[in-house]
Amino acid sequence: MDPQAELRIVRAAYAKQILAAANVVNARLMEAFAAIPREDFVGPGPWMMLRWWTRDYVPTPDADPVYLYTNDLIALRPERRLNNGQPSLHAHLMHQAAPARGEHVVHIGTGTGYYTAILAHLVGPSGRVTGVEYDPDLAARARANLRAYANVEIIEGDGTLVSFDPADVIYVNAGCTRPAARWLDGLADGGRLILPLTSDEGFKGGAPEQVARSGAVFRVRREGAEYHADWISPVAIIPCDGGRDETSEKALAEAFARGGWQKVTRLTRDAGIPEERCWLRGDGWCLAYS
Repeated sequence: MDPQAELRIVRAAYAKQILAAANVVNARLMEAFAAIPREDFVGPGPWMMLRWWTRDYVPTPDADPVYLYTNDLIALRPERRLNNGQPSLHAHLMHQAAPARGEHVVHIGTGTGYYTAILAHLVGPSGRVTGVEYDPDLAARARANLRAYANVEIIEGDGTLVSFDPADVIYVNAGCTRPAARWLDGLADGGRLILPLTSDEGFKGGAPEQVARSGAVFRVRREGAEYHADWISPVAIIPCDGGRDETSEKALAEAFARGGWQKVTRLTRDAGIPEERCWLRGDGWCLAYS
């Protein structure tokens, strides 16, 4: 069989398995995972894959791309524990973000571009994706990897500060301790922000602390001047450059220790919300209960 035809079959099976692992039924998302070659975004093989039972990376036997089509983390920079993220987590979060054809997605933490390409497939030629990457080397790799995607622009810079046109989806792929004002301001009416908030306490689920930080992902939806919010997933993810500070990390760790993040219903920028209705308060914002 032609190797590319074989890979198309492997990708189709991979897409089904990933959406099943994410407990997601979404034909468009399955098509996107089946369409995008992961090998185009993770460098030449053999590849280093994180194996949880060893808490370390193990190389693939050779450079056959078939090894990439599993629900595993693939090292982009093993010395920094920086990986191409877990496909099932991204499938779940993209399903919750629901990017539609023709929409504008801002991808914060684009890495080398694999999930950016999936987002570009979802919004189609009439939509566009602005990928933002803090690391200059990763940004350069993403720009090269995505050169054939006419609806993608890659910006090197601090994702909490860079300017972008109003976004229908802001998809954050790094752990923050607070939402950036730029993201809240940049959401279009009806726009959705996927926001991972993570604590420096370390991941308690078995992964080593240097791999990730632990926390919760919130979906924030803007409706006019109001922001609805709800918890959608636990998460372990690399920290967000520019999206963390000591004061907000301390407040977040205390909020996680108290519990109750599953009950959050809104994000408000009203400083007058009483403490008993606020799960987490920051400078000019609060994740609150109704």
